[in-house]
Amino acid sequence: MRSRLTVIVPAYNEAGSIADTIRSIQAQTLTAEEIIVVDDCSTDATGMIARACGVTVLRPPRNTGSKAGAQAFALAHVNTDLTMAIDADTVLAPDAIEKLQPALDDPNVGAACGLVIPRRVSTIFERGRYIEYLFAFTFYKPIQDLYEKPLISSGCFSAYRTGILRSVGGWSARTMAEDMDLTWSFYQAGRAVRFVPEAVCYPLEPHNYHFMRKQLRRWSHGFVQNVRLHWRGVIQEPYLRTIVAVAMWDATVASVAYLIVLPVLAVAVSPVFLLGYLLDLPAVLVPVLVKAVERREVGLALASMPGFLVQRVLNGLFMLQA
Repeated sequence: MRSRLTVIVPAYNEAGSIADTIRSIQAQTLTAEEIIVVDDCSTDATGMIARACGVTVLRPPRNTGSKAGAQAFALAHVNTDLTMAIDADTVLAPDAIEKLQPALDDPNVGAACGLVIPRRVSTIFERGRYIEYLFAFTFYKPIQDLYEKPLISSGCFSAYRTGILRSVGGWSARTMAEDMDLTWSFYQAGRAVRFVPEAVCYPLEPHNYHFMRKQLRRWSHGFVQNVRLHWRGVIQEPYLRTIVAVAMWDATVASVAYLIVLPVLAVAVSPVFLLGYLLDLPAVLVPVLVKAVERREVGLALASMPGFLVQRVLNGLFMLQA
């Protein structure tokens, strides 16, 4: 069965993963009308591999400089009612499009996003991200979806109404987090965004500090850029104002407490204050285990909790830098 949807895959030097991504899109129970790979002037065989897979390959006259730029370049070539964007290192569950597309039947919904689970969970960085995703997509996202306003429609796997996407200007390179920028632009235009946990994707997450540092810098600075860019619109929407305030609290006050206050108190007063690092673990562990039981990954989740502690420290460091 074919959908009324075009999939855009921005790619720069993704020869090692692009074929897996394309094959996962082609194998969908609800197939796309067209798959467009944007070979953003790669210096490897990305374009050649994509063409061999039988999809449309576009190559800009020069590198666009960002994922947003590559996606915007492809948007002009989309002729379907719906547009989907998928990262070139992400594969989809076989029914991901079929599960996600019905959320866009509502004409006021501008975007819909799915559940994100790391494809590989081996290194401490991948394990930390695995727990972070299980928690966020099991606890935060469903609550946000009740208001039809997830904080972000994930850039690695989201679908959009093409007309609404174009009406807000499409993807912009004005921030380092184009997916958050686009999501908040939808809200300021009075549009809804939905989260569909049954639609699952599996991206490759940073496996070492070098790649994690680059990603966290982009995410943390992008968040601050978007708060500055959209704050006038955010403060007029009570729900958005609340979730952004909570996010800012966690990014600043909680990070200072986690990285500075607790260690100082442990040294100056008593080592007992180190127990503060464990206080929030039960709150994180419960929703994580709920999802882990569903996915039959309880052992993996428990073994990955130390990685989450490392991830919390890194998140705090980069948010304070931003």
